Amino acid sequence: MGEIAYHRVMLKISGEALAGDNSRGLDFSVIGEVSDAIKECVQMGVQVGVVVGGGNFWRGVKDGGDQMERTRADHMGMLATTINALAVADVLEQRGVDVRVQTAIEMRSIAEPYIRSRAIRHLEKGRVVIFGCGTGNPYFSTDTAAVLRAAEIGAEIILLAKNIDGVYSADPRLDPSAEKYDSISYEDVLAKRLQVMDYTATSLSMDNDIPVLLFALKDPENIIRAVKGEKIGTIVKD
Repeated sequence: MGEIAYHRVMLKISGEALAGDNSRGLDFSVIGEVSDAIKECVQMGVQVGVVVGGGNFWRGVKDGGDQMERTRADHMGMLATTINALAVADVLEQRGVDVRVQTAIEMRSIAEPYIRSRAIRHLEKGRVVIFGCGTGNPYFSTDTAAVLRAAEIGAEIILLAKNIDGVYSADPRLDPSAEKYDSISYEDVLAKRLQVMDYTATSLSMDNDIPVLLFALKDPENIIRAVKGEKIGTIVKD
C-alpha cells in the first residue's frame, strides 16, 4: 500500500480537533475520518501511538482560572483526555482496528495502567495504543506527554495534528504577511517564541532528538501523507 518513511510514530491530537467545528464535545464524523486514516497507517505496517488532549471538555488552568487550585484543575483535564481516548478507541474498534488505552493515572476498570514494556509489545503486535491522562502530573501539558511517551516507546517522529497547517512567523489569522516555514530548528522555535508546542515539550523533543511534524488535521489524509514522508506542514528538527 505504498512506501512508509516511519515505522513507529506518535500522533498527538488536540481535544479541540476532536470537537470539529464545535468548541466543545465530540464530533464523531471527525473522529471517524481520523480513525480511517489511522487504520490505513496500521495496514501499511506503521506502529501508531496516540496521545489525545482534553481541551474539548476541560483545559486545566485555562478553564479553572483563579476559581480552582491548579493541581485539581489539571487533574480534571487528565480525566477529560481519558474521555477522548475511550471515544477514539471505540471508533477504531468499530473499524476492526485492535487498540489499547493506557492511562498515566490508574483506572483499571476502564483502561490499562501505563507500562512502557506493555505499550511497546502492543505496538509490535500491530495494536494502536492510546495514552490518556497526559503525564499523570499537574503543570505538564499533553504536548509534553506526547514527547515523553514518544521518547519512551522509541517513536521516530511526533505527528502534531492541529487546527493550523504549519508553523508561521506570526499568527496568520492576525497577520496576513506571516511566513510559513517548511522546516525550522528547535532553537529557532524557542528563540522566536513560536507556538508549536509549549516550551517544556519543545525542549524535551530537542534533548531527545525527536523531530516534530506539525500539520492540519482538517484533512485527516495528512496523517497518511506524513507517515509516507510526503512534504506537508512544518517539520521541527535539528
